[in-house]
Amino acid sequence: MKRANCFSFALVLLICFFSGNLHLWAQTQTWQQIAIPKLPAFHPAQPKRIELPNGMVVFLQEDHELPMIDGTARIRGGERSAPANKMGLTEIYGEVWRTGGTKTQTGDQLDDYLEQRAAKVETGASGDSTTVSWSCLKEDFDDVFRVFEDLLRNPEFRAGKIEIGQKGIYDGISRRNDDPGQIAGREAAKLAYGAQNPYARVAEYATVAAITRQDLVEWHGKHVHPNNIIVGVVGDFDSAKMEARLREAFASWPRGQAAKDAEIKPEPAKPGYYQVDKTDVNQSNIQMVALGITRKNPDYFAISVFNEAFGGGFSSRLFGDIRTTKGLAYAVGGGVSAGWDHPGMLRLMMSTKSKTTIESIEALDEEIADLGKRPINDEEIKRAKDAILNSFVFRFDSPGKVLQEKMAYEFYGYPLDFLENFQREIEKVTKEDVARVAAKYIHREQMAVLVVGNVSEFDKPLSSLGTVNQLDIAIPAAPPGLLPEPGEHP
Repeated sequence: MKRANCFSFALVLLICFFSGNLHLWAQTQTWQQIAIPKLPAFHPAQPKRIELPNGMVVFLQEDHELPMIDGTARIRGGERSAPANKMGLTEIYGEVWRTGGTKTQTGDQLDDYLEQRAAKVETGASGDSTTVSWSCLKEDFDDVFRVFEDLLRNPEFRAGKIEIGQKGIYDGISRRNDDPGQIAGREAAKLAYGAQNPYARVAEYATVAAITRQDLVEWHGKHVHPNNIIVGVVGDFDSAKMEARLREAFASWPRGQAAKDAEIKPEPAKPGYYQVDKTDVNQSNIQMVALGITRKNPDYFAISVFNEAFGGGFSSRLFGDIRTTKGLAYAVGGGVSAGWDHPGMLRLMMSTKSKTTIESIEALDEEIADLGKRPINDEEIKRAKDAILNSFVFRFDSPGKVLQEKMAYEFYGYPLDFLENFQREIEKVTKEDVARVAAKYIHREQMAVLVVGNVSEFDKPLSSLGTVNQLDIAIPAAPPGLLPEPGEHP
């Protein structure tokens, strides 16, 4: 009797277990019926914008979550404005500006001073600007800000640090052909913009060796003026008091020569096939490139949706067809990129094993051709827009990120509400918009196709697709005596 009762009890438990799971199973069949609320409008906290009489623009963004204050000064003028025979100038400048210290303190002394306060003051450079930034505890702001101000206005560029910076770049030059992905990215930029374009040219031993301390001093004197600077401060402070402190520090600084926008004319390579033979690899890096657009282009929002749907992630068409279904690619994706103030690159990329190189190029060709016959559909559009909008908030989930974006709009001359309009403009994109921009910008016959791989292992010669241009990636020799001889200690 007891055994029967136990059996009955166990049977009841099993029935309850399976009934519950059947209920859960039934629920999983109807998840698509759950009403998903519309994303709320995006209204981030707005930084306060101030323009000083000397032309310096300041953004202040209060954030009282932590007792920290961070700031950045962005100065107009970067590597794209450097002379071609001194490529690497702003990279050296951006490093030695900090490591070289100021007229009163060496870089090493600044290190010790800041480490005692768990603070940092850093410098850097990019294609169109240079920066000085700080980060510190609220209680140390006055001490750290004095370092920031001194470094901004009184750098010393000590010669020993210049030599160290040059040696670092020499080491990078010597290793730049080690990684096939790095080769592909570098050579693709040359095909899209032209080998001598500032967005594609690279530093060489001779151009770096030609950089002197006087070059750094002259660059600083030419570019670092208040009317060329945007300052952004975020953290635990009172805006009125911070504004007063910045006015005290910078209001009397006289204007200087306004930075001029670099006049850059892209000279894309002729459409066709370009090849780099790298015999020590067993896979190929493939890139199809042409010129893209700027974010000021009215097609930017439709292009953003197209990029996400066609080649933007795990749910994109290229990933699903070429990697998942055909199993040809380790990675595949791309789209039409948009630069802030110059055309980005149209770039479709994939990596595959050597023996499927030509097959993979043909598969990518088919996907491009298929856009006309099988446009991006409603389901793909919805997935793409959801991916963009659902991740959008995480790109600007802190006051500091919003501040940096607003500073970029100021720097490049965009409306300061561009960020707030982004969500609305993406939501407005239709299937017809996406089909229109795909037809307008994606032209296979206008693309240069670059392949970096072991040519002897390709499934077919690249020449089976058309005329092939061999690219020479040899590193020009260093001037005599610049580098240690083999076996010598540097």
